[in-house]
Amino acid sequence: MESLPVGEDGIAPHERTLQTSVALDGGGGDIAQARHLAAGFLTRARSEHGRLVSQRAIDLTRLVVSELVTNVRKYAPGPVLLDLRILGDMVEVAVWDSNTEMPIARAADAGRVGQHGLEIVMAVVQGFEVQREPVGKRITARIALIDDPGGAVTGRPPR
Repeated sequence: MESLPVGEDGIAPHERTLQTSVALDGGGGDIAQARHLAAGFLTRARSEHGRLVSQRAIDLTRLVVSELVTNVRKYAPGPVLLDLRILGDMVEVAVWDSNTEMPIARAADAGRVGQHGLEIVMAVVQGFEVQREPVGKRITARIALIDDPGGAVTGRPPR
């Protein structure tokens, strides 16, 4: 059995929780900044920490971050907090805003122009929840970091 390096705290590097956070000011560059942060975070998790992260996971995380931050910019002007955390074989994306109105996914409608962001997010994630906070709300999405050899996203059966 091969031993894995253990840090001074007794925790193996691959077992550490990796996370990053950013406070966005609600400005025009927030969406691009959030997407860049998400891609960089997962790329570093793979290259510097040896985590298994597929290119698909990076792309889906960028998409989810983009859709969630776009919704905040449209419906909850003001500051935004973005937290990214790796938990096991998932990346957790959490977006906080100060608006107390809870988002509602609309029924699919190919004729509707716009307002498909939440539908898109819910179609590509393995977990989704909205939580009311003392001020505002927090939306959390979980995305599988790796695909299984058959091409299905881990944690979700093929469709």
